[in-house]
Amino acid sequence: MEKSRRHRAEREFSCTHPDAGAIDIGSRIHVAAVPPDRDPSEPVRTFGTCTGDLQRLADWFERCGVRTIAMESTGVYWIPAFEILEQRGFEVMLVNARDAKHVPGRKTDVSDAQWLQRLHEYGLLRASFRPKGELAALRAYLRQRERLLDYAASHIQHMQKALMQMNVQLHHVVTDMTGATGMRIVRAIVEGERDPTKLANHRDPLCHASMEEIAAALTGNWREEHVFALCQSVELYDTYQAKIAQCDAQVEAVLERLRSAAATGTQPLPPARHRQATANAPSFDARSALHAVLGVDLTQIHGLGPSLALKLVGECGTDLSAWPDAKHFTSWLCLAPSNKISGGKILSTRTRRSGSRAAALLRLAAVTVGRTQTALGAFYRRLSARIGKAKAITATARKIAVLFYNTLRHGRAYADPGASYYEQRYHARVLTNLQRRAKSLGYVLQKELSPT
Repeated sequence: MEKSRRHRAEREFSCTHPDAGAIDIGSRIHVAAVPPDRDPSEPVRTFGTCTGDLQRLADWFERCGVRTIAMESTGVYWIPAFEILEQRGFEVMLVNARDAKHVPGRKTDVSDAQWLQRLHEYGLLRASFRPKGELAALRAYLRQRERLLDYAASHIQHMQKALMQMNVQLHHVVTDMTGATGMRIVRAIVEGERDPTKLANHRDPLCHASMEEIAAALTGNWREEHVFALCQSVELYDTYQAKIAQCDAQVEAVLERLRSAAATGTQPLPPARHRQATANAPSFDARSALHAVLGVDLTQIHGLGPSLALKLVGECGTDLSAWPDAKHFTSWLCLAPSNKISGGKILSTRTRRSGSRAAALLRLAAVTVGRTQTALGAFYRRLSARIGKAKAITATARKIAVLFYNTLRHGRAYADPGASYYEQRYHARVLTNLQRRAKSLGYVLQKELSPT
């Protein structure tokens, strides 16, 4: 009786992908599964992770008539299999492990592969977003650039430590040690200069500290081991800066290829809102390059500078049609409330935890815009005073994400109404609520007349 009930339940589902296969990804082996009727003798097979093994895996899928394949995003082990299968013409679907949890019971690689294949066969899996073609290359170059910046930042700390050990108080008189004044002085120390007055002559005219203050801070204890550590830190810092310049050249080349393939209009580039170049910005004009590719200027949105806009495009792509509307987009970013409702009662509205790089960039933009006299800045400050900074950052990041989506998907130009406009709307909303509450209690609010 139980067996017949199980078969009846299976017949209620319609097969969405009859040619579906699946792979349970591992570091040493991949376990692949196909429908039992495609290979009755051995529907589940184990393959190695070398390139030859992955080619044999693709050959087996072809013999079995598999067209679409699902795999979980396990570390970075899925990337070689994904790329080889995609090059062989398969439709490869990368799914979140959270959406493909195994049923209670035995947990093995074989059962995982069979369960993943069954879910994919009945269309119960959703593909994760992954840019294709040149956009995938752009994202890879930008992520590599971020790693190089992190490595360079660690050597800046090593330079600061070496200077402190020599009691050279450069950080007290220079705001940015990697700026014009700071690096000139550091390179002069590396070349052997020890006279504080001569070192202070490297001061940039825009530096706030005077020559006397800089000279007083540069009288140090020049021990050989500390100077040696400083020399190596500077050399490593310069090495990573050269690698970052190479990444910039690759990113610029990818943007040029995207511009050639894009069919954007010839609308003129609006005036820039950002007058000063941000730290660690690309060596090329990222704003003009993005405008040539997209046809819109994302930097008109407050909080999105050229570098941050470039990173967002690298993470989300140039075509946001994968998300039907802005609500789907913000939900994918985990910036929208994730309601848990049971029995008609809302149990929780907390946003889901996510390691999304795009969401982190939008939160960074929210922190930046909170210090501006704009409508988004007023929104952030109002929420920050009422519900705290963490939730205000998430809410403001969601607003910026909606503006980003509407600008890139629908070409809507953003015009900031100003902080005063937001405050006026807030006061009008508060007044309307007070009038409604007074009316429910049988009272009428009247405006206080100013004395004549």
